[in-house]
Amino acid sequence: MAELKRALGFGTILSLAIASIMGTGLFFGSAIGASYSGNASILSWVIISFVSVYISMFFGELVSMFPKAGGVYEFSKHAYTRFISFLMGWLAWIIGNLTTALVIVAAIDYLIPDNSKIITKVVTSIIIIIILNVVAFYGIEASGYLVVILAALSIGILLSVIFPGIFYVDLANLHPFFAFGTSSVLITIFFIAESFFGWESVTYLSEETINAEKAIPKALVYGTILVGVLAISISFVSLSIIPWKILSITPAPLSLIFERIYGMFGYIFSYGVFIALIGSAASSIVTMPRLILALARDKLFISQLSEVHPKYHTPYKAIIFQTVVSLVIFGMAFGRYKTLLSLLLPLGLIMYVFVILAIPILRHKYPDVKRGFKAPFANFGSLLLALFLILLMFLWIKQEPNAIQLLKLALSFILIGIPIYLLLEIYYDPDFIIKVNDVLAYFTLLAERVILPKGVRKEILTLLGDIKNKTILEFGCSVGTLTLHLAEKVKPNGKVYATDLSEKDLAITKNRMIRRGHMHVVIIHDEHQVNRVHPDIPKVDGVISIGMMGYIQDVKKVLVEMRDLLPYGGKIVFVEYVDFFKVIPNVAWLSNDLVIEKIFRDAGFSVYVIRKKGLFWNYVYVYGIKFQRDIPYI
Repeated sequence: MAELKRALGFGTILSLAIASIMGTGLFFGSAIGASYSGNASILSWVIISFVSVYISMFFGELVSMFPKAGGVYEFSKHAYTRFISFLMGWLAWIIGNLTTALVIVAAIDYLIPDNSKIITKVVTSIIIIIILNVVAFYGIEASGYLVVILAALSIGILLSVIFPGIFYVDLANLHPFFAFGTSSVLITIFFIAESFFGWESVTYLSEETINAEKAIPKALVYGTILVGVLAISISFVSLSIIPWKILSITPAPLSLIFERIYGMFGYIFSYGVFIALIGSAASSIVTMPRLILALARDKLFISQLSEVHPKYHTPYKAIIFQTVVSLVIFGMAFGRYKTLLSLLLPLGLIMYVFVILAIPILRHKYPDVKRGFKAPFANFGSLLLALFLILLMFLWIKQEPNAIQLLKLALSFILIGIPIYLLLEIYYDPDFIIKVNDVLAYFTLLAERVILPKGVRKEILTLLGDIKNKTILEFGCSVGTLTLHLAEKVKPNGKVYATDLSEKDLAITKNRMIRRGHMHVVIIHDEHQVNRVHPDIPKVDGVISIGMMGYIQDVKKVLVEMRDLLPYGGKIVFVEYVDFFKVIPNVAWLSNDLVIEKIFRDAGFSVYVIRKKGLFWNYVYVYGIKFQRDIPYI
């Protein structure tokens, strides 16, 4: 199986850290800050820069402990429960998508400031998103080179403001300094905090970075320091050149400063801002599929998305999926920069609170795990940082009249992940399946005509053939829907062995058999059914299984055990629910008929595979015989 390729050196990962951390705030933030606290916004930039450097150290320690592709999800997996870690991964994915959309929207506004050219803006944005994803598809080296070039251009553009801008500084523009009072400094920090979001993006490349546990922490800290110096410098120069009242109402503040410094040629540098913002978008586009890969590996996302391309060593299916999602979200977010920013900020702060608090938890849980980097004063500092970030959200809610509505909308994005988590767990996790089946046992009984329609039952019994006086294994009998039919068909001298994971399902099945007088049905509870055939099952004439294939952990082992119970020519009929609710795709091996045939053939069965459509899901029928020699067809 192909794996991710370790190809990124410190220089590349530092460039990616700079591009990831350098949000739109560096290009729009001076105007946003001025609108909330005037010239005092310079202090906001100083404070958030120091806080951000400290937060980067927390990320540095975490990635030195767990240098895996999952980043935030990986840290949460070790610190919190499986459910919380999924929500953190889900939240990080939402933030990544919102960030990409935010940056693309901002970049296009700099490139094409004319709001009447909507079609041109949209088409250009789609082309950019596709090109960046194509580069990401073809290898991490190509993506790395692109990010290095764009990061260098980004720094160059900012320096082209800072150094010549010094000669245009007018300190008189900084008076009065506290036009809005001192408290406004904190609320400004909330709105410019996005300028430093992005530490998590770098951690997603841990499995592709050489000596990641040392290189990435240094890159995070050095990159944050550099971005902080640039941010403070840009804020100071901007407010010193342009009075804050003018700057605060300017949609593209750097363009105004370019014009003041470079005159009629200043517009050229606006294209540079566009390139710099695209560099930030590129870092998100390159890194987010790695988060999807990590979630998919642990079956907390569509499992097929964990595949790595054998030639390019990239999570190519995750990249393709992410491309589609990015285009959809961009289409929904187009032209809504302020709304996007207001959604992104609380979500980002919530995620960072959980990441920061993971440090003391992990130091307590794993005191002996090697750490290539340690955040100073982390136990006490984590509480201070978390309280500071929570305070920023509180001030935002107090200050902004529509903050509560925006916060509710942001939180709803997180809550959407809960039913998705439950569906994934039902589909992939055996332990969860048992719990759900126990809880839903009586609902399953009431809904059995929908879950296993009469037409499907009839087809199954037809495929099984004449089973009069024969012994049949029903592997996964649920509430006995099909067991009742099997019990009738094997009379007068046959026998049915019905096994299942769920005790409550079996209790219902047993009561139904007793009421019908089917004493020749043997009910067996087997909580390990996903890994075996119960050892008490004797030799049988046929095996039938409904809805169990997707849950079996070692398919070949279970099939071989079934083969050993059957005579030559003994029949098997497997039916599986696929395309679950037409939303969640199949377990990977159930997606390809040829793969299914090979798995069964390797275990000693010759089978047909047929797919049929259903109302809420589709069905895969696998039926055939145990063969004595390798025959291609039944």
